[in-house]
Parts: sequence; structure tokens; C-alpha cells
Amino acid sequence: MLDRSQTLLPIVRKFLGIVMLVMLVLFTLSSLGVNIAPLLAGAGVMGIAIGFGAQKLVSDLLSGFFFLIDDAFRVGEYIETQSIKGIVEKITLRNVMLRHHRGMLQIIPYSDLGAITNFMRGGIVVKFNLQFPYDTNVDMVRKVIKGVGKEMLKDPEFGNNFIKQLKSQGIREVGDSVLTIRAKFTSKPGTHFVIRREAYSRITAALNDKGIHYAHRKFIVDFPEDSSKAIDQETREKLMKAGAAAAAANQQQMEKPQEPT
Repeated sequence: MLDRSQTLLPIVRKFLGIVMLVMLVLFTLSSLGVNIAPLLAGAGVMGIAIGFGAQKLVSDLLSGFFFLIDDAFRVGEYIETQSIKGIVEKITLRNVMLRHHRGMLQIIPYSDLGAITNFMRGGIVVKFNLQFPYDTNVDMVRKVIKGVGKEMLKDPEFGNNFIKQLKSQGIREVGDSVLTIRAKFTSKPGTHFVIRREAYSRITAALNDKGIHYAHRKFIVDFPEDSSKAIDQETREKLMKAGAAAAAANQQQMEKPQEPT
């Protein structure tokens, strides 16, 4: 991420270059004996006409000016605006160029930006869920997560990117067949994806060493003992299919994105 001066200097340089070029042309014409007063008057009238005919351009320039004065974003920062997001790669007089995480370059006029979310100012809070069977030792899971957090703080590759250590937040939810425990950490902007991936890997390995495994979703269909013989094979197969369908529907429901909390 560049500092503010490195973001503004290219734009100021372009603006001053245009002004100096115009002044040079005018001084040259004046030194050749050309009366530039009519040219200046004509330029004023033309400027008014262009202002009415190019309101979008004027709106882009003014919006960009205020965005830069407010220091809303800088080159190298990751921002999101409406349905567009990416890393600020270049800033011009009229447009901002965002590099999407999939690689494409997006060119957006300043007047189309609207409200901006800048992910590079302050820390990024990351919360993720881990699901276990009901009989899981919650205190052991908490200690494992805390231990992994301490290890990652000491790791030179990840430690400097933490703002707050990885810790367990306890039981998040008790579902139909699983116990959900939530973990949380705060990291520097742009590093949370890698830290979360590494945290998943280390927590899983540490839990396996303690003999703790994640929950496997399952459904049990019970048949009354006294009536098990009275149920024919066809009915039994229908009941098994109904149970499988219920399991699939519940799995789809659980996979739907949840509202952040």
C-alpha cells in the first residue's frame, strides 16, 4: 500500500502538466503577436458549453477530487463499492482502476463509486465455526484452539500479522446433531485469508492428536421392536428413502450462508 503522497503525486503531476502546456501555448502565441484575448474569451464560452454538455465528466472530476481530499482510498488498498471490489491499482483524473481478486481490471468513474468500504483501515475480525459431536470435551477444544493461537503468534510467518490472538468463543449453537464452537481472531488487512486457512489446518491436526474429531452429520431411523417383523421389505425401503431425503434437505439448509453476527 502506498502512502497518500504517492497516490496524489501522479494526479497532481498530470494536472500541472496540462496547465503548463496550455500556458506555454498561450505565451507562444502572444510572443508571435497573436492577440490571445479573443481566445481566452472564446475558451470561457466553450468551457461553459462543455460544462453543460459534459455534466457526467464534470461530476466524475469533482467526485474524484473530494474522494482524494478525504483520503477515502489509496493505491494498493482493497475496497468495495456497491457490487464492485478489488485492489486500487491506479488513480486517474476521472477513473479509479480496481484489480479484482480473479485478475480482471475494473475501470470505474468516480461518480459511480457511491459509498465505499475500505478493508485496509484497521483490523479484520474473522470468526469461523467448528462442529463436533455432543459428547465432545468443550474445555479440551478451547485449550487446543488457544494453544494453536499461541503457536501462530510465535511463528515468524504469521505472528506479525495478528492484532488479537486466535481464541475460542465457546459454544455458538447446539443443533440437531452437532455442537458448534466458534473461534475468532483479528489480523492486519489482507492477511486474514492465509491466517484462517492455516488456523483450520493446525486446529484440525491438534484435535486429531487429542482424539477429537469433527461431527459427521447422520440421521437414525428407528423401527419399533415389536413391529419390525410386520414391516415388509418394500415399506422398509420407502422409510429408508424418506430418511435419506430428510437428511439431504437438512444438509442443504445447513449449507445456506448465515447472517454475520
